[in-house]
Amino acid sequence: MTYPSRAVVNLTAIRHNVANLRARTDAELMAVIKADGYGHGGIAVGRAAVDAGATWLGIAQVGEALALRAELPAVPVLAWLYSPSTDVRGAITGGIELSLSAPWAIEHVAAAAADVGRRARVHLKVDTGMARGGVRPEHWEEFVRQARGTRGLEVVGIWSHLARADERECDTTATQLGIFTDALERAERLGVRPEVRHLAASAGTLWHPGTHFDLVRTGVSMYGMAPDGSDPAALGLVPAMRLEAELINVKEVPAGTPVSYGHTATVGPTLVGVVPLGYADGVPRQASNRGAFVTVNGERADVVGRICMDQFLVDLGAESAARSGDVARLWGPFAGEGAAGGRPTVDDWARAAATINYTITTQVGARVPRVNVEETWS
Repeated sequence: MTYPSRAVVNLTAIRHNVANLRARTDAELMAVIKADGYGHGGIAVGRAAVDAGATWLGIAQVGEALALRAELPAVPVLAWLYSPSTDVRGAITGGIELSLSAPWAIEHVAAAAADVGRRARVHLKVDTGMARGGVRPEHWEEFVRQARGTRGLEVVGIWSHLARADERECDTTATQLGIFTDALERAERLGVRPEVRHLAASAGTLWHPGTHFDLVRTGVSMYGMAPDGSDPAALGLVPAMRLEAELINVKEVPAGTPVSYGHTATVGPTLVGVVPLGYADGVPRQASNRGAFVTVNGERADVVGRICMDQFLVDLGAESAARSGDVARLWGPFAGEGAAGGRPTVDDWARAAATINYTITTQVGARVPRVNVEETWS
């Protein structure tokens, strides 16, 4: 290795999580591997998920979908983000299914289908309460008629997205389910009977079985994180990433030593260690001096001072035996380690940065090597 850090991705954990989620539903399972598999490596994760029984792959950007199709040609793939300037002809010839979320998309995709001489398989999206993608309910029937009557399109899916399914007792999910069910009924009256109806993502899959329909889309949970930031072990999920780096400097400092930019923290007498990861690698700068920590040789070391672009400092403690070259673990399990018991987690870093868990893994930079392993983690 020429880089002193690594994101260790456990494909065994991915398979375990997919099997766990499949056991919770009678619906088919779409493994969502957008954003390079939430930072874990989309192609490797996609293969592992399919091995464990995922029958669909979901990805946001059409460009991502084209790269995926080259590696996994036989699995149905849905892509949902493109603009009026996006060339979708390659997606259609590659058999990638496309979401139609606005009236302009109907004409755009139909024109591309005509250019390549192939029908486009499309999923119509209804806005059930996110005000994001999809057509509002009052315009739904007009949209369905337009899509159904447009040459070159084959409507194979209807879908939507839940806004608050991670809030387990929130009434919004039931409201959205009612809007979605009504949209399905209205589409059927217009002659559209889709092959797949899908509404639930990870939170819906875990806690709202009435939203499962024909297909569930599992993203964050597949990577061993709970959608609501709770303990994934309680759901039988195993974190699939460990981020670690070798200390590149360890030094003794006296009492009152200021550290890093702006001297926002002082330490000592103690040993400080330099971890060669920073915000350019996805370590959130906003977690500076907010309780984030690593472990070195099983011992906790708090992050001190401002996190820099390529490195940050930890307080190893005056009695530490740590040396340069020892591994600092930012988050994730080791093989055979057992229950969490004090190890740093993605959720610890998310709380320190005032964000959600999967922003942490998604932002791990491309220059950090991904190392795939097959290990037993818990």
